[in-house]
Amino acid sequence: MRDDGWQVGTPEGLITVSDALAAALFAQPGSDVPMTSRHDLPIAAGIGLRSPHLAHVQAERPPVAWFEVHSENYFADGGPALAAIDRVRADYPLALHGVGLSLGSTDPLDRPHLDKLSTLIARVEPALVSEHLCWSGVAGLHFNDLLPLPFTGEALAHVSSRVAEVQDYLGREVAVENVSAYVAFDDSTMPEWEFVAAVVRRTGCKLLLDVNNVYVNAVNHGFDADGYLAAMPREAIAEIHLAGFDPTGPCLIDTHGARVAPEVWALYRRTIARIGPRPTLIEWDIDIPEFSVLEAEAAMAAAILADRDAVAA
Repeated sequence: MRDDGWQVGTPEGLITVSDALAAALFAQPGSDVPMTSRHDLPIAAGIGLRSPHLAHVQAERPPVAWFEVHSENYFADGGPALAAIDRVRADYPLALHGVGLSLGSTDPLDRPHLDKLSTLIARVEPALVSEHLCWSGVAGLHFNDLLPLPFTGEALAHVSSRVAEVQDYLGREVAVENVSAYVAFDDSTMPEWEFVAAVVRRTGCKLLLDVNNVYVNAVNHGFDADGYLAAMPREAIAEIHLAGFDPTGPCLIDTHGARVAPEVWALYRRTIARIGPRPTLIEWDIDIPEFSVLEAEAAMAAAILADRDAVAA
């Protein structure tokens, strides 16, 4: 089951890299990773930190440049999980990634949720705070999924006003993430990439660009993934996500339960060549493997970031 509550089955990917190469390729805290201040994410490969690996990270302090956690998992007022993330934060830069704010909902913004998020931000001082460009609840009901928006002028105005409201409430920029979608709306009046770019430009927010989601949607909905990426405002891209998908059904399913697919690695390489290196996260949320597998995936991303052929166009 994913941390956001969605249960799906997944295959195992094929890309491998040695643990030695993993340790050599991605920077650890205190090394010469590009970083303009203590509060910026390193332009390096990070790992989504989930509860099965918390003890390992605290005990071993592996050479990972940074970690990201799901905000809602640390909304408690205390307890061992929050104490553990305090210890991790003492050693590593940290990003907070939300799954439950429901930015696109027509319900009022959840003020208790924002209060808890604000408290967590003050506690861990994250380098980046992000949320999904989607909706997940209406009329007081919450769904354990990240549901797509119609790409209309009305939806654009609505979600943009809510992103701006969240930024004002938190007193900082947030990043919004493009989501995977398995339906399309007949009422949409613009393509997804125009909608996402318009939200960023209207609100001044940052963009968390999920390259895997772009690939999944391109295959499922029949558009050009490279054209989508070319439409993204490169100056706003604060982070990139990479994850695995399930290709065994009638469409690709974004499961976060397998290694990054070769096609997504290729798209990521072209993305970095276009926009230049960005902080890049490996996500894995179901059937979570040994930490060394995540290190190996991060090393693949680090190798692309370091490749001298990946020069911004």
